[in-house]
Amino acid sequence: MTMTQVYLGIGSNIDREKNIRDGLLEIQSCYGELTVSPVYETEAFGFEGDDFYNLVVGLKTDLPIHELAHDLREIEFQFGRSRNETRYSSRTLDVDLLLFGDEANDKYHVPRSDITEFGFVLKPLSDIAPNLKHPATGETMTQLWNKFDSSREVMRQIPEQLSL
Repeated sequence: MTMTQVYLGIGSNIDREKNIRDGLLEIQSCYGELTVSPVYETEAFGFEGDDFYNLVVGLKTDLPIHELAHDLREIEFQFGRSRNETRYSSRTLDVDLLLFGDEANDKYHVPRSDITEFGFVLKPLSDIAPNLKHPATGETMTQLWNKFDSSREVMRQIPEQLSL
């Protein structure tokens, strides 16, 4: 059985601490051990709303990408996500598949463009996987973060970890 290293972006701006902690517990119960990044607080992007907590988790799975993507949507639905929300809106729990091994898959949007577009995705990913190479650019997450223009985002690390 081949295990694939996967990275997920997780965010919430509705009862964010509880939803993220409970979401992490649900993901852990499905996939086992998680590598959890520090949590970053950022302003809502693209709409007026409460600040988000964002983090990245790493896990290993033997599921094919389509099953994992389906499972992640189901976890979001468990936390009150609806199928027809607008793109930029408040979220109880947002779970995005960022990387599925070194696979490039347009249907499942991996590697997810958010990695190089948003500091709140790239910074926590570089925290837990600094030497991981981006499948498209070949640069490490640290290299990508070091050249990232973070001046357009207000982002601060939350001092306490959300413990599982």
